Amino acid sequence: MEIAKQCLPDSNRKSLPDESQLGFGMHFTDHMFLMDYEHGKGWHDPRIVPYGPVMLEPAAACLHYAQAIFEGLKAYRGIDGKIRLFRAGDNVKRLNRSAVRMCIPKVDEDLAHRAICELVTVDKRWVPSSNGTSLYIRPFIFANEPFLGVRPAKKYIFCIIASPVAAYYKEGFSPVKIYVTDKYVRAARGGTGEAKAAANYAASLMASEEAKACGFTQVLWLDAAERRYIEEVGTMNIFFVFDDILVTPALSGSILAGITRDSTIKLASGWGMNVQERQVTIDEAIELSQQGRLKECFGTGTAAVVSPVGSLHYKDKDYIINGSKTGELARRLFDELTGIQYGACPDHHGWIETI
Repeated sequence: MEIAKQCLPDSNRKSLPDESQLGFGMHFTDHMFLMDYEHGKGWHDPRIVPYGPVMLEPAAACLHYAQAIFEGLKAYRGIDGKIRLFRAGDNVKRLNRSAVRMCIPKVDEDLAHRAICELVTVDKRWVPSSNGTSLYIRPFIFANEPFLGVRPAKKYIFCIIASPVAAYYKEGFSPVKIYVTDKYVRAARGGTGEAKAAANYAASLMASEEAKACGFTQVLWLDAAERRYIEEVGTMNIFFVFDDILVTPALSGSILAGITRDSTIKLASGWGMNVQERQVTIDEAIELSQQGRLKECFGTGTAAVVSPVGSLHYKDKDYIINGSKTGELARRLFDELTGIQYGACPDHHGWIETI
């Protein structure tokens, strides 16, 4: 299918925000991508149109039964001025895996990938150039059929919007403080934890707000059954360096398969590190911390790339990691990943495409 374009004249386009005041997800580009689905007709009418409200009936299924999924990726303005996407095809594949789990019809991956590229091209002036900034791209699908029965909807909208952003955490690349909750759970095996479903994030809000009120940046989730096994942070996958081994929780059905997580594993393995994907208990992490064998801890994700963790707060006690300083591996991974994304380092894995 061809993607129709209804582009604004230059005179009607918005002024660009001050790049020193971007924040995260506060400003939106001039255009968005839309495509509709109807049972019996399939996905149709792909188009790029001016950014604006989407009409929904009060009975739209997404408002009642949370049939909604999303992705997140970035476009980077490189040191050479060229615009690069990082592993966009993998984001589209994960979108479809989420769609299957949430009973949403899959999109054509080539068309979705092309839609991302064309939207970035149309709004390329929005890709910021200041250090550490990027254009965050949010593809998402939601059910818009007006129907109150509990079943998969028969109508959907696929939308892509974009937002120029700065660093996700106010701390930037400085170590963050993480609160470990054994009161709330994010997801259980057999549930929707491995899908990037909107409802997963709603379920995380209570613990996140309580943690932030106590001065913590994010929540580290434990498994739903025993509250022992480490799963992920609210917006990141989690990694530990035990002695000289890099360890991350194995994908168990309740953990999102992060694309930056996978990139981290591939880079570290390529550097000759022993990388293990396995179950990790909070007791193991605490014990090794007390023995001085927990050398580093960091999170990985599209928004923050790599975020060093300076402390874990568990059962009313703080466990300081690496003196609350950024570790060598976290720094090396951050520099390598951002170097690839901005064109300062060679891409040996085929992760980059230039717009």
